Amino acid sequence: MNKEQKKQYISDMSTQFDKSEAVIVTHYQGLTVSQLDELRKQMREHGIKFKITNNRITKLALEKTRCKDLSDLFSGPTAVAMSEDAITSAKILTKFSKENQNLKILGGIMGSDVLDVAGVQNVATLPSLDEARAKIVGILRSPAQKIASILLAPASKIAILALEKSKK
Repeated sequence: MNKEQKKQYISDMSTQFDKSEAVIVTHYQGLTVSQLDELRKQMREHGIKFKITNNRITKLALEKTRCKDLSDLFSGPTAVAMSEDAITSAKILTKFSKENQNLKILGGIMGSDVLDVAGVQNVATLPSLDEARAKIVGILRSPAQKIASILLAPASKIAILALEKSKK
């Protein structure tokens, strides 16, 4: 990279770090190109950017962002997942790292909280936004169904009783 390309890279990365709700740092040493492509494909499907980084330049990009606490994690073959949905990115990376021992999660940031490996794995166990909404709807809907069945039960019993009386 020449100086202009480096300046552009730093600018782009700084913007992406600031715009992302969640940033997760990983080591990818030992993964094959096809494994990396598969991981990128899974991430892309959910709108997550997975980028292999140049550590020295990325540290410069981190200096002026809210993610500056992550700069210690950038050593060796490093890749970064940046997204608006921390739970989905943590789930994908955690699942992929269980299937491929060569992907190692180092840590990350969610909102303003710095996460270690255990923190990222805890976030991965949380329900996604759609799952949480479905659970809430199920909880809200359940009492309404019970109330309706309770209110309808006496009416149906009265109707059955009236039908039996009319047959006599």
